[in-house]
Amino acid sequence: MTQSEQTRGQTGDQTGGRVLGFPLRGFGLFTSLLLSFATAFFTFFASTTLAIFALLVWNLMGHHTVSYAASYRYVGFPAALLALAVALPVFLVLWFRAKLGK
Repeated sequence: MTQSEQTRGQTGDQTGGRVLGFPLRGFGLFTSLLLSFATAFFTFFASTTLAIFALLVWNLMGHHTVSYAASYRYVGFPAALLALAVALPVFLVLWFRAKLGK
């Protein structure tokens, strides 16, 4: 292995950008879809958790009786749909650009 091959192997492909250490190049179609749905899945549970704790405080402090099912219905599900609506085009465009670049 020559010196230039070793250098390229250590630094990796620097032509694409990175977000949180993940390369933004070379995603396949399955990987793009998986990342999109994983984003929506994580958003659903994170926003639902925050909504449940907010309802807990609201119910305890104000002596209300709001059902915790509202956090799933009115916060978690719409947030997941919004995250999917944003993530799906982003990751599909990244996949499409990678296909055009080959």
